[in-house]
Amino acid sequence: MKTIGLIGGMSWESSAVYYELMNKKVKELLGGFHSAKCILNSVDFAEIESLQHKNDWNSLNQTMIASAKQLENAGADLVILCTNTMHLCSDEIIKNTSIPFLHIATATSKEIVSHKLQKVALLGTKFTMEKDFYKNILSDHKIDYLIPDKKDRAVIHDIIYKELVLGDLKNISREKIIEIIKNLQSKGAQGVILGCTELPLLIKSTDVDIPIFDTAKIHAEKAIEMALKN
Repeated sequence: MKTIGLIGGMSWESSAVYYELMNKKVKELLGGFHSAKCILNSVDFAEIESLQHKNDWNSLNQTMIASAKQLENAGADLVILCTNTMHLCSDEIIKNTSIPFLHIATATSKEIVSHKLQKVALLGTKFTMEKDFYKNILSDHKIDYLIPDKKDRAVIHDIIYKELVLGDLKNISREKIIEIIKNLQSKGAQGVILGCTELPLLIKSTDVDIPIFDTAKIHAEKAIEMALKN
C-alpha cells in the first residue's frame, strides 16, 4: 500500500471525515486489521480563510506548495487536498512536486460519467462555483453543469464559511440548500455535486431525489484505490 499525503485543516471537520472514509475503504477492500497508510499535514484554516477573502492566491499557492513538499519529504507517495476550493492551487502543487496528485474534480467527474449523467448542478464556495478550475475538468469529461444564481451562491457561501467550517449544522440552512438544489433540478440538473467537503455534513442523499456526488467521499475512496494499485 502506498502512503497518501493529505493536506488538511480546511476545515478540520472535513479532514476528519477523510481519515474515516479512507480507513473504511481499506477495510472494505482488504479486510482484517488493515488501515490506511497516510500522513496528514494540517494547516491553520484561519490563515487560509483570510488570504482567500483578500484574493491573495499567490500566498495561498506558496502555502500549498510548502505543505505538499513537506508531505513528499516525509515519504508520501501521492498527495491529495482535503478541500475543493484550494484546488485553485493544484497546478502549482503539481509543478513543484514529483509525486502524483489526485484532483478532486477529476475523481468526481469520472464518478459522474459512470452514472451516465450529462448535466449536474455544482454547489460550493463562491470560488468553486464562479472560477473555472472545476468547470474546465467537468467540460473535459463532456459534463454540462449549472450553478445557482448570484443570490443563491451568496447564501451557500455564507452557510459554508459562517456555519459549516465551524461545525454548526442548522436545519434552516439544510432547507435553504435543498430548495436551491430543487430549483436547479427544475432547470435540468440530473445530479448535484457537493463541491465543498463540508456540504455532505449537512446534505444527505435522502434529502433530494437526484443523485448527490459527495466529493469528499469520492476523493478519499479514489485515493485509496490509487494507493492500492500496483
